[in-house]
Amino acid sequence: MPKRIQQLSVITLILSLAACGGGGSGSAPVSSSTGSTGSTGTNTTGTTGTTGTSGGTTTASAPVINSFIATPASISTGQASQLSWNVSGATSLTLNGNAVTGNSVGVNPAASTTYTLVAANSACVTACNTSASVTINVSNMGAGAGTGNSGNAIYGDLRKADLGAGANLNGALPFPATNAWNTDISGAQVDPASDALIASIGMTTGLHPDFGSGLYDGAPIGIPYIVVAASQPKVSVQFTDYGDESEPGPYPIPANAPIEGQQANGSTFGGDRHVLVIDRDASRLYEVGNAYPQAGGSWKVSGGAIFDLASNNVRPGGKPGWTSADAAGLPIFPGLVRYEEAASGVIRHAFRFTVSRTRRAYVPPATHYASSNTSNTLPPMGMRVRLKASYQIPANFSNESKAILQAMKTYGMLVADNGSNWYVSGAPDARWNNDKLLPELGSVKGSSFEVVKMDGLVLP
Repeated sequence: MPKRIQQLSVITLILSLAACGGGGSGSAPVSSSTGSTGSTGTNTTGTTGTTGTSGGTTTASAPVINSFIATPASISTGQASQLSWNVSGATSLTLNGNAVTGNSVGVNPAASTTYTLVAANSACVTACNTSASVTINVSNMGAGAGTGNSGNAIYGDLRKADLGAGANLNGALPFPATNAWNTDISGAQVDPASDALIASIGMTTGLHPDFGSGLYDGAPIGIPYIVVAASQPKVSVQFTDYGDESEPGPYPIPANAPIEGQQANGSTFGGDRHVLVIDRDASRLYEVGNAYPQAGGSWKVSGGAIFDLASNNVRPGGKPGWTSADAAGLPIFPGLVRYEEAASGVIRHAFRFTVSRTRRAYVPPATHYASSNTSNTLPPMGMRVRLKASYQIPANFSNESKAILQAMKTYGMLVADNGSNWYVSGAPDARWNNDKLLPELGSVKGSSFEVVKMDGLVLP
């Protein structure tokens, strides 16, 4: 079944750049510009000023603020944003009067706030200061809507999540707000090979939600997960295929953990047999594939991965080139469409989807490829697509489909595995309305998507 994510985001980015000349000479005008999240403002050219010295005057150049952006520039209450800048010629920086270093800082304003970056140059003291401002709009839209008050997003801290299979996370999101899964890419550049890449997946093929309510072929529709506490005993895991690319156990997998494809009548089944376990107290995610429970509580699995949900060092025990329970080496859970988020009206992360043919390559955040084909018209693992800004989400669509589609515009989807084209992964939930999801998402064709520019492509 198809799935969609909706993000209610109105982006406002205001860059006003001003530099002053000093001493006895006049100052030159500096350009100003208006941009959007993820874009850079007009480069400034530093003005020159003069400062008095015992022997006369000395000419000094003003610092240049090449860019100052907020990502995203429009958030909901409780959400975070990242302020980033590129400055040259400065000896000190202040943000709203407070000294800052480096080139970025995370902020979490409770109300709409304007941040002003001031770049100073000791050569001419304040005479050559340059400033730039950006406004982050904060809305309470979505707060308290649906279940779990998920409008109040909590990044990288899962301690408020409920316990059990398919548990409500109560607004918690894996990883920091600055993580690739949670990054607003609506303003990112389009990859030059976008048309050919999309064509390889299918221009006229519609989205398919690989999740829903009820049963399909005797099993719940989607990839299940379970949330446990720190008290959950850890058990040994035996790796059958990818032990050299897996973190060693033990893993806190309950004996009754739901397995993808598990038959409601208890009969045997095959498939990927993923098991996803979240330790809410430690903010850790444990994922395994081809999982079979063993006598005594242990599990036999093809491979496993452990992810730190509180850090951008997503897989501390992993290495580039490693696979995971997903062919791309990515975590599965962060990319699932979940009912509680869709029902709230706002989804704040990217999705996971599959394509039938991939390239022998990967692009971060993916760490692994699963193909021998080297054609540059095929998508590498980790390739991100987004729903085009020109696509108009139909007003008569269900709220859940609207949320899903809006998220596809704001955060996009990552190629995570080989499978059916345009299949979007999600968690099973009895509250999904299959009769709406399937036709609504299925009406959105591949031609409505574009590939976000790929940086850091790895060609093994």
